[in-house]
Amino acid sequence: MVRAVLVLVLLLAVAVLIVIVVGYNKLKSADLRVAEALSGIDVELTRRASLIPSLVHTVGTFAAHEQAVLDRVARAGAALDAAAGGASVTQRSAAESQLDNAVGRVLALGASYPQLGSSENFLNLQQNLTDTENKLAFARQYYNDAVAGSNRLITTMPWMFIAPIAGVSEREFYQTPRLT
Repeated sequence: MVRAVLVLVLLLAVAVLIVIVVGYNKLKSADLRVAEALSGIDVELTRRASLIPSLVHTVGTFAAHEQAVLDRVARAGAALDAAAGGASVTQRSAAESQLDNAVGRVLALGASYPQLGSSENFLNLQQNLTDTENKLAFARQYYNDAVAGSNRLITTMPWMFIAPIAGVSEREFYQTPRLT
């Protein structure tokens, strides 16, 4: 009888240990997926910021007296480059919004300056920015999906008890920048 109880306790302890190990690995994997998705956003933000100096130069060639607009874009590009790789998702999103507003004004200059609007270099930069924006939208969606999965694990049983042990906590969603 005592032997059966000991075997039962041992089996129960092994089962609990297996659940803890599986939960720990599952939570760590989900957290790693979120970090990977966030780095994907950083790659696209960096790519986008690297297009800004070329855009400023091209527009400056045709619209030199629009220096205030061009300076604003350059500052916004530098702010975005600094925010990429930082710890805060909110900071990234705010810097991205600032850049979106500034780039929108520069691209609008293409309509004001027919020579600029028909420049092959300007059109190529517009296409690259559009391509980057599409990749960035996908990266944001992938990140938010990864965050949703991770947060769902962290807030459900039995994983919610293992999350503190694994050092995994809820992550914030990436908010799409709003144009102002």
